[in-house]
Amino acid sequence: MTELLGYGTSAFQDGAWLLHYELHLPHPVEEVWAAVATPEGLPGWLAAADVLEPRLGGAVTLRWLNNEADGVHSGTVTAWDVDRVAEYTVDLHGRIRFHLEPEGPDGTAVRFTNGFPGSESMRLDCLAGWHNHFEFLADALDGRPKDWSSWSPEHWRKLRDAYVNRR
Repeated sequence: MTELLGYGTSAFQDGAWLLHYELHLPHPVEEVWAAVATPEGLPGWLAAADVLEPRLGGAVTLRWLNNEADGVHSGTVTAWDVDRVAEYTVDLHGRIRFHLEPEGPDGTAVRFTNGFPGSESMRLDCLAGWHNHFEFLADALDGRPKDWSSWSPEHWRKLRDAYVNRR
């Protein structure tokens, strides 16, 4: 997956961490949009969208499916441009932004940003977590949505260690 994704980067600005990823997915924008911006697509790789009002100012509640102890996070849709930009600002995870652009005849470039206040430890947790979720996204787009009953933190721990070593 690192060929499609690469490692995320981070910077500390104005009291918050900004994480960035750039994904190059061999799927059309419409398919990627359905995965990142619909209640039907999100559970296959990220979280159940218990509430998702698809409009600027709409409510959003995401429920992580990997047995996270406090895995329900609510907030607002803070940007919405169909097939182009979906941005959710939720408690704990802060601003989560997907910016999609067509890439070639059937591909999509996704520029992802996550902004949140937090510790260095949380930065590493989130870098590894998003990396892991983007691997799940690639699988879901290839017709293999995540079976959350099989989720284990082992791979996430290896990714976190890799981000620690990337300093």
